[in-house]
Amino acid sequence: MESSSSSSYSSASTQLPDRFAESKALAAHYLKDNIDGVQAIAEHSDQTTQQFVTKQAESIAEFIDELVQRVKPSLGKAELENELKATIAAQLNRRSPAGLHSEKTEADMFNSAVRFLKWLCPGSDSTFSKTNEKHVYPCFAELINFVAELVVRPLKDQKPASLDEQPKRLVRSYILNNAKSDKAEDKHYINMALKCDTLNYITGDNAEYDEDSYLISEACLKANDEWSDERPNYPCIFAVVEVESKSSEGAMLKGFSQLVEYSKDVYRNQHNRHFIWGLVSGGSEVKACVLGQNFLLASKFMDVTSTAGRLELIRFLVNWSFCELPKLGYDPTIRYNYKHECFAIDMVNSNEQMPTQTTYYLREVVVIAERVFGRHTRCFVVGRQPPSLDENSDNSGDILIKDAWPEVSGSAEDDMRDEAKLLKRVSNGLAGRSEFNGLYPKYINGGRMQIQNAHGDSVDETTRTILGETVWAQLGDLPLRAHMRIAMSGVGEPLESVQSIYELVVVIYDVMRCHMGILKHCHILHRDISEANILVRRDDTGVHGMLIDFDHSIDITDEGYAVRTEGAGTRPFMSINNLEDNSTKRTALDDWESIIYILCWLGTFGWNRATQPSGSVSKMAITSWNDYDEMMNAEAKRTNIHSPENFIGITKRFNPNIPHISAFKKFVNGLRAVLINNHDDPDMRGAIFDKNIISEESDIDELLGDEYMARPDPFVERAAHWESISTSLLARLETYAMVCKKRL
Repeated sequence: MESSSSSSYSSASTQLPDRFAESKALAAHYLKDNIDGVQAIAEHSDQTTQQFVTKQAESIAEFIDELVQRVKPSLGKAELENELKATIAAQLNRRSPAGLHSEKTEADMFNSAVRFLKWLCPGSDSTFSKTNEKHVYPCFAELINFVAELVVRPLKDQKPASLDEQPKRLVRSYILNNAKSDKAEDKHYINMALKCDTLNYITGDNAEYDEDSYLISEACLKANDEWSDERPNYPCIFAVVEVESKSSEGAMLKGFSQLVEYSKDVYRNQHNRHFIWGLVSGGSEVKACVLGQNFLLASKFMDVTSTAGRLELIRFLVNWSFCELPKLGYDPTIRYNYKHECFAIDMVNSNEQMPTQTTYYLREVVVIAERVFGRHTRCFVVGRQPPSLDENSDNSGDILIKDAWPEVSGSAEDDMRDEAKLLKRVSNGLAGRSEFNGLYPKYINGGRMQIQNAHGDSVDETTRTILGETVWAQLGDLPLRAHMRIAMSGVGEPLESVQSIYELVVVIYDVMRCHMGILKHCHILHRDISEANILVRRDDTGVHGMLIDFDHSIDITDEGYAVRTEGAGTRPFMSINNLEDNSTKRTALDDWESIIYILCWLGTFGWNRATQPSGSVSKMAITSWNDYDEMMNAEAKRTNIHSPENFIGITKRFNPNIPHISAFKKFVNGLRAVLINNHDDPDMRGAIFDKNIISEESDIDELLGDEYMARPDPFVERAAHWESISTSLLARLETYAMVCKKRL
């Protein structure tokens, strides 16, 4: 399922310097190390099936242990080769033939064993060093592939008794030799990747129901034949392997950071991924890793030079071949329909008394999950029929599906932040108000997705249910996230589709007009104004904006909303209050502040490839708005918007090659002035708040012995007047928008 060309650009990610530095900060922040039970996430839910899988893994581990035992310093090269060949022949004779699933010969298996035994048997080869990453990568790869070969060669007395005991896939490794992927966001190198090869036991007319069909994305179907050591394809990568020279804390953090780096491109290209598996090796010690919405989990070390460590690793690898689809990190409700050559997406009609399932068919991916951690928001344009059956010649869809993992509290019934509920309220509250038609999505159906647990019961699909109770109990106060999928009417294009400054201003005006209408009539504050949440819609009357994504929204009639500050916004565009996580009442002014940041961001970095700057951006002050340290980010923003002089330091760096950029600067400066400066009360002006800076009157009070009065935070003062300031901001924006409309 390859995202369209219109969704391949993101100014918030492609223009920022030192992407790996951010990955390292993310890895350090989200890492939960030495977690028990990480490998068990990949175990089959059925206990009987898992017992069979475990026996298979143990038999493979015994085979490899026997090879390890044959490696003795006293043996010469020829003698050792004969010992290994005899052992492999004897072991394979005890096993069933691989059939159509493998073409490996005994000689191939011997060559593979010779390579990985260098890693498993320290000192067996004087030319091999476990601290040399280039030495370890091919050994690690051969071990994984050797295990995969034995998965389809079970012991003759351990043949599968049912289809559940058949391996569903083989996980094979590929050494990529620092190859650049043509599907990577910025052509990063990658050394070693794992790929799932589906084993089809279902043939003929029923082939479209192959339960692993979800593994193959549309892009992967096209790219599979192009997969090579020189040209890996991120749409086909199942997991990433990173090797470090040693197992120290610093070296392993580097490895985890690399996993984060590579996973960004996996998420960008695979729109049916919930989480991503990885392996990090330090010397001879290996950790299994899971990267998900708000966690990077790492297992305890598995030492491949020890019998116990090898068994644990091999059991983990074998589990991947047998487990159910979600345990690989894929979403089985987004699957490729071979008959109609398109992706099918299942939706639960939760607004009915008896929930039923509706299947929609993909037309286009308009929003992709660009970050490893977070809500993983994706938006799909879909139709009610497959494109091949659609009577419309252009096969366009008329429904938008949003798929995301927001933070939740309790059940869907009790969760005040449930986006499906909020979107229903918006749809009902604006019904009959034609001035807002087309400016917001209208709810059709959907809500929390569900999965079956080990007992066959349907439960909410959450980070807790996918990780399991053993792992979840070790994660402390990690916020719970739930899988939400909502179908809505109203389809738009990404913000990058605007064709001029004039169109951009009109789109922003529509979005904020809708924002204020929702606040007035529905009492819902959006709280996540970002470039990804603004769509563009075109009709016979011209270009329009659409506001989407209400999963950070709050009900302002809820008494506790003012202090509910967690995770509100997208970092470069987050308001200062939300970055500081302070107790200031949240109002529409926080979202107006975000609009100003968006306009600055787009004026600097552009909104598509035609408007992006050609020179370096690394030293621009605005890059600090993406600082992962939220307090430093907030401090930078306070300084940047505090005064007209400071703010000019931002706007003067707008891309001069964008047509009409001078007028755009004046427009943005004007909005900032209305929000920050144009107030009679001096306490409401500016952005810098420091209790150590005291006014002239306070100096006099201090000299008189009275406690001086620190200058109040202007954001607190303005929050009390949010309605009048918002009205002025919308009026200013409308003035500019009307002029821009005339020039389109």
